[in-house]
Amino acid sequence: MKASRLHLNLIDSYFGLLKNLSSDSKLELIAKLSDSMKTSRRTKNGSLKSLYGAFISKQSADELIRDIKQARTFITLINKLNKLELRIALFPRLQLPN
Repeated sequence: MKASRLHLNLIDSYFGLLKNLSSDSKLELIAKLSDSMKTSRRTKNGSLKSLYGAFISKQSADELIRDIKQARTFITLINKLNKLELRIALFPRLQLPN
């Protein structure tokens, strides 16, 4: 199926959902869609260069990376659970502290 046909099917599906709205609701939807088109145009014309230097920190890049990695508690928790499972598998009769 071509992309244009897929888009038409999507539009038809949305219209099927929205056709029973009241006139006021439809006008509000039109206004919001129009506003979203205006803001997306503005964003698309923006440059990524405008974001350069947006983050200011006294830490070096290496320090930031280290801090981020150390803050990853989920991976640490998984590693601890894996070690605990290994201890239980190797020493099933070992009494583990609560």
